[in-house]
Amino acid sequence: MSQREEDAGLADMIGREVVVDTRSPYVYLGTLRDPTSHFIGLSDVDVHDSSESRTTKELYIMNARQYGIRRNRAAVRIRRDEVISISLLADVLVFE
Repeated sequence: MSQREEDAGLADMIGREVVVDTRSPYVYLGTLRDPTSHFIGLSDVDVHDSSESRTTKELYIMNARQYGIRRNRAAVRIRRDEVISISLLADVLVFE
């Protein structure tokens, strides 16, 4: 997939709450702002390190979907080569 195709795929997510899953134990939940060729920019961000928690990434994300994002950063930039997936928080399914 070309860079132009990747950028077009993110265009409809700009300004919306997203989940950015990475190769590391970190997951990022926030508002997509400015994706570039090397970085994904988010604002109003919850940066969660699952290695420091007993909660899995998936459970943490589902809780954020139900109860909202617990912001702990005003903004972050995530290196694109670390990103596994980006999805809308609204698309996260919550199982009870």
